[in-house]
Amino acid sequence: MYYKILDKIKDELKKGNKVAFAMLTEVKGSSPGKAGAILAFFKDKSIMGTVGGGILEYEVITKCEECLEAGEDSLFSHSLDESSQDMPMQCGGDVSGYIKVFKPTPKLLIVGGGHVGFNIYNVSRSLDFHTIVIDDRQEFGNKERFKLADEIYFGNISNILDKLKIDENTYVVIATRSYEKDLEALREIIKQNPTYTGMIGSVKKWTTLKSELIKEGIEENRLNKVYAPVGLNISSNDVKEIAFGIVAELLLVKNNGHLSHRKDRK
Repeated sequence: MYYKILDKIKDELKKGNKVAFAMLTEVKGSSPGKAGAILAFFKDKSIMGTVGGGILEYEVITKCEECLEAGEDSLFSHSLDESSQDMPMQCGGDVSGYIKVFKPTPKLLIVGGGHVGFNIYNVSRSLDFHTIVIDDRQEFGNKERFKLADEIYFGNISNILDKLKIDENTYVVIATRSYEKDLEALREIIKQNPTYTGMIGSVKKWTTLKSELIKEGIEENRLNKVYAPVGLNISSNDVKEIAFGIVAELLLVKNNGHLSHRKDRK
């Protein structure tokens, strides 16, 4: 059974889905589940495995669902006796466990393989991203230029984006060669649900582009989620530093971070 659960988890991660995996790590006294018992909770609310059934399992499944929604791991512990307020049972034991949320490798989608896109790719290479690069020109969208990218496409940007799976596990940076291509890319991406979308350019450019998309019927609240101009204000005008500021902002969003100096942390 264990290998079947692990195979299922692997398959779900390949599909881009998170999985909550619960294990009983300590059992004292009598309990329907023994130490080492496991249960996997999936996006479609199906489960594999068991931690003993009954109220205990119900509570663990409920906690798994909460963890999956938040994307965060968690410890849990329960007393299994009649006096327990959360889980009155006759067993009389105590159980503790851990829920690990397995997440698929995050995807970094770089739309535009020019100077900025190339430097974003370079900065992000040491990070754990599945990197996808798109450009409308073959000379800027090829394996020779982006040797370590996982996927590379060139051609019609709208058609390529329409075929890609862009979901909450995707982080997008738009840095094409022109206003028109940026607009083309954002039209497609805004239909999807990436966690982060950033676009290179000035405040004036973004104001104009945003206004044009609103006229086309795109809801303003969706556009307000776009990080434009993209990046943290930590760089000079050097393209490498600009790329670093963009990746830093992306990580800030990805990790639910906040801007502070570590030396100031208490």
